[in-house]
Amino acid sequence: MTKILLTGVTGYIGGTVLTRLVKRDDFDSFDIRCIVRSPEKGEKIKALYKNVKIIVGSHSDIALMTQAASEVDVVIATADCDDLDAAAGTLQGLKKRFEETGKQPIFINTSGTDVFRDDAAGMHTTETIWDDTNPNQIETLEPTQPHRPGDLKIVAADAEGYVKTYIILPAAIWSIAKGHLFDSGISNKKSGMIALIRASSGTMLKFTISGTFNPGHGREGYYFGANEEHTFYQLGEAISEAMLKLDKGSGGAPTSFTKEEFDKNPMKSVLCFSMAYMSYYIGSNSRCRANRSRALGWTPKNTTKDMFASIYAETELAIEIAASEKL
Repeated sequence: MTKILLTGVTGYIGGTVLTRLVKRDDFDSFDIRCIVRSPEKGEKIKALYKNVKIIVGSHSDIALMTQAASEVDVVIATADCDDLDAAAGTLQGLKKRFEETGKQPIFINTSGTDVFRDDAAGMHTTETIWDDTNPNQIETLEPTQPHRPGDLKIVAADAEGYVKTYIILPAAIWSIAKGHLFDSGISNKKSGMIALIRASSGTMLKFTISGTFNPGHGREGYYFGANEEHTFYQLGEAISEAMLKLDKGSGGAPTSFTKEEFDKNPMKSVLCFSMAYMSYYIGSNSRCRANRSRALGWTPKNTTKDMFASIYAETELAIEIAASEKL
């Protein structure tokens, strides 16, 4: 029986991964353990899935993660990829597992294509396209790039030989998640941006535990989750149109805040900081091609057109959640 530790199950990605695992024909052959902070959510998960074990605690707790990871064959991390304590605890535990069994455990980590972000600030495009089959190109990334410190720590562990690591880098994550975990309020159904990650973890798990095929790992173990391209301006236009249809906005092209609007707003200091950050984030370039992922047989079906078609429902949900939080 394959023992799997899953983190981030109450989030959008983690909840989706567990939902897909449950649908597998061989689900009963897995011994799945999930780390959750909330005892109440843990009880709800156990009520839904009898063969899922719950560990109450934080993935940032190095001692807890070391112990939990030392008892499993596979770790699938879908929580905060910038939490170096979580990575350290996981790797310590997997190293202990290797020393006890002599078999390399598997670490599937969720990072993100934000690691490719530049400082264009919306002023220019880029011709640089990152390729997940080109480890030499990926290794030119500065260690200060977003998510890079965690990625480097994980790849270095693979190089030491005690673990096989696979890093999945999703691009824009979108659509409203569905399934028992989301309908019951256990996991977050709203996407981080307004899904390409959904099948990739399942595809990776299938190959890594099957023993019939050995996909690239370590420095050759980056797997992008990206299909087509879009701009944030296009996204802004689609959201503006959705707001108009919902009678929550006047529609039209996206516009910038003026100095007068900032000066009149009592939250202007927070807004200025937020907009400065968002200008850096939204105005950056992050282009990539998922060639290694596709070579495994990962075939994304949804397109940029599908993403834009989902924005109305996502905007509607965001308004509903905002209204409920004010009650």
